[in-house]
Amino acid sequence: MRKLFNPFLALAAVIFVTAPVVIARAPFESTMGLVQKIFYYHMPAAMMMLLSAIFCGLVSAAFLATKRQVFDNFAVAAAELTVLYGAIAMVTGPLWARKAWGVWWVWDARLTSTLVLFLIFVGYLALRAFVDDAEQRARWSAAVGAIGAINVPIVYMSVKWWRTLHQPQSSPSTLDPAYTMGLRLNAIALLLVTIYFIRKRYEIARLERAVEHLAEAAAMGGK
Repeated sequence: MRKLFNPFLALAAVIFVTAPVVIARAPFESTMGLVQKIFYYHMPAAMMMLLSAIFCGLVSAAFLATKRQVFDNFAVAAAELTVLYGAIAMVTGPLWARKAWGVWWVWDARLTSTLVLFLIFVGYLALRAFVDDAEQRARWSAAVGAIGAINVPIVYMSVKWWRTLHQPQSSPSTLDPAYTMGLRLNAIALLLVTIYFIRKRYEIARLERAVEHLAEAAAMGGK
């Protein structure tokens, strides 16, 4: 019997309970007021989107080099999380932008490159859904995953390479200490949840491949 307790999920749950208390006690930003608190969720989600995309790109490249199924299983797990966190970032970002810039969306370099990254991984998942042959699906999606990861440094550096409305990257050294703790708590919690989800989704992908192999073997045996 599998143990129900998972240290990653348990610690993340504790942090998620603690983080709202810390965030509620943090001071209001002078110009944006309450809306600024979206920052505590928007930035960690964007960070996890980029980390998941990088991980997907690395294991996709490893699959293309070795053809080992384990890397494809990890890649699909990371791609799904890239889309999930990308959706969170793409929803919370405009809510913040409406107050900070007066508009919901602009074709800013950071926003546009983030949207492109998000759509690449949506395409990754769509490709996997429509390709029946397992080998082709793994090979083609690995190519998309590797290409998608190339966009990550473009997203990250866009605020430095081009003139952009989006603010430069924040870090604990550039933030008032009153805002730092809530950001760190949410970032750590999402990182733990990401590790947990990648591990569980990997196990599901491994079982899916096993079922596919059994179905193929049964079909061959029935001929």
